[in-house]
Amino acid sequence: MIQLLLAIFILIGGIALIIYASLKAVKHSAILAAALGVSPLIIGVTLVSIGTDISEIFNSIISCSLGHGDIDVGDSVGSDLTQLTLVFGLLPIITGAIYIHRRDIIILGACEILSLIVIFSVVEKGYITRLNAILMVGSLGIYIWLIYNANKESILHRVEMIEKIEAPKSKKFHFLIAALGFGGVTLAAYMIVQSVIYISSFLNIHEYIISFFIVAVGTSLPELAVDINALRLKHHSIAIGDIVGSCIVDSTLSIGIGQVLFPQEVTAALAVPTVLYTLIASFIVFILIASRRKIDKKAGILFISLYFLSYVFLFTFWI
Repeated sequence: MIQLLLAIFILIGGIALIIYASLKAVKHSAILAAALGVSPLIIGVTLVSIGTDISEIFNSIISCSLGHGDIDVGDSVGSDLTQLTLVFGLLPIITGAIYIHRRDIIILGACEILSLIVIFSVVEKGYITRLNAILMVGSLGIYIWLIYNANKESILHRVEMIEKIEAPKSKKFHFLIAALGFGGVTLAAYMIVQSVIYISSFLNIHEYIISFFIVAVGTSLPELAVDINALRLKHHSIAIGDIVGSCIVDSTLSIGIGQVLFPQEVTAALAVPTVLYTLIASFIVFILIASRRKIDKKAGILFISLYFLSYVFLFTFWI
């Protein structure tokens, strides 16, 4: 029992560390890049598309390198569902109604649904080949172009913020902090994976389930924090772009990068129903948002209900 409590403590500590370290890594990498003369637009696109998904990306690499592809897929797909339902649902309850341009949500939603269809077609085979993974990662370039054209407000805002950055510290300082941040993310990802493996074995609960329902919530917290701040400043498009953009990254780069380096088997019996449920939930979320052009508290409650219904649906399916 003491070992189980220790593993749970390591899991919680790993999630806390990966959130803190990823934010530091991204922030100081942006400052360093700006100081070195890298285009603010390039930095802005990178931050909007990938910044808050560093935790899932490193978790993918570490889990696949250790031979646990289920943790990679479970975390990435679980993050998709968590962000599109739980995070989307909490935001209007916390900050008030969110107003959205129909064209933007249709383009972003189509990219996310298409990426989930690709995942479904791959995981049902029970194995992600290196070629499949390369195609997943490579498709992110197309999605980024579409995201940029549909979400220029978010990217231009990030560009403005980066252009205002002043680096009172030396470049070596920012390089050191960024390096320590990425080192912390790597260590935290290792802690998370090892604790999930132990908890799964001790409680006889499949590691895919733990990753999908627990780890995914932890690695989705950066999106919630970023989007609450954006909405409080009335930057509605930025919040929407971050959430859906993060989901698209989860469905392409995050799930695929580990498989490109270390192709792994996936438990199709668990992956297929979770991807299918996430796909159905995504359809509901995007159709509702596109038709109403806003997310209010009523929609928020519905989205949160969709998240918790996944427990009932998926556990009933597995039983």
